[in-house]
Amino acid sequence: MTLVVVLALTSAAWVLLGLAAVARSQARPSVLASSTTAGLPSVTVLKPLAGADHALEANLESTFRQSYPHFEVVLGVETDDDPALVVARRVAARFPNVASRVVVTKGHAAANPKVRKLLGMFPHARHDLVVISDSNVRVAAHYLADLVATRLESGAGLVTSLIVGTGETDMGSALDCAQMNGFCTPGSCLPTLLGSAAVIGKSMFFSVSELERLGGLAKVRDVLAEDFVLGKMYEHGGLRVAVARLPVASVAGPTSLASFVARQRRWAAMRWRNTPAAFLLEGMVNPLVLLALAGVADGVRGMGALFPWLLALALVRDMGGWVLLRGTANVWVTAAVLPLKEVLAIAAYLSAPFARTLTWRGRVLRLGAGSILYATSGEDGWQARDHRNEHVAGAPAQ
Repeated sequence: MTLVVVLALTSAAWVLLGLAAVARSQARPSVLASSTTAGLPSVTVLKPLAGADHALEANLESTFRQSYPHFEVVLGVETDDDPALVVARRVAARFPNVASRVVVTKGHAAANPKVRKLLGMFPHARHDLVVISDSNVRVAAHYLADLVATRLESGAGLVTSLIVGTGETDMGSALDCAQMNGFCTPGSCLPTLLGSAAVIGKSMFFSVSELERLGGLAKVRDVLAEDFVLGKMYEHGGLRVAVARLPVASVAGPTSLASFVARQRRWAAMRWRNTPAAFLLEGMVNPLVLLALAGVADGVRGMGALFPWLLALALVRDMGGWVLLRGTANVWVTAAVLPLKEVLAIAAYLSAPFARTLTWRGRVLRLGAGSILYATSGEDGWQARDHRNEHVAGAPAQ
């Protein structure tokens, strides 16, 4: 029981430090005022697209509505029949004063669908400084200015963003938002601020030429956790990874419970393969695991004694992250979905070490050590050519 108490205290410390890291990132004052943006460097925003996602048009519009003097937007799809192509062209036409291109990327060898598109989009970027922004990301008007300011002020090689889950419309999307705001964002922000990069790739800002000196995007073409590995490339290359002040919104759409579990299982499988020690500690300080351990150690009495503290800790984690990232609106959702979220999340966690294949946007990915992708299903149109994991192109969009 003493061990259980120590683990519970460790869990409390992790939760509080994670929330403090989020608060610190947002409270960091920027010396860059909007009136000083005239001399800032030009930036290319890369938006890899795959399908007409929920709220895609509004998300893309937020990218074009930037209070920044010199930027361009490159929107990329992998096939001519991707429904996102029509949306991208429509939004680009709506903003004729913003330099933009809509490109179809074909024939690039990469097992990771997102990286495959980015390899085709990089040659279309006119500027060395680029932002990679996912299709479900919605940003504030000063998003680019904040990224540039963070890079200039910190001297960082790579700048990532706090991610806030928004747009809950059903139980699945509410679970997604609660998990993102309470667990994922604080859990990645804390180690990054401490110097151990844990990058979430929904928003990344860096210099292309600097990335090329570190090995280039091709280094992560066959890695599922390309964002995490990119962060480690910068870290091991002696370059800092910084967290920007402004959060970006990850807009959830209608989500089934099965999709929520599949996403949590995929993320957990990547954590297991990239940071196994941290993954194991994560499980040991999980409220449900701690409650079970208390039952093993001291039966019903132990569970009864620890339950109120663990419940309070879980509520502080989820509600605290929600309030810090998006205010008090709908914060009650975190409490409403907490029991189901914890059960589904721990089920995904426990199955992750045994996962050999994962489903991502309808395609089956075969996962190896370090989240290396060895092959995808035959339906994808991909075939493993040799033991070095080279592939032939032809898969549909991500």
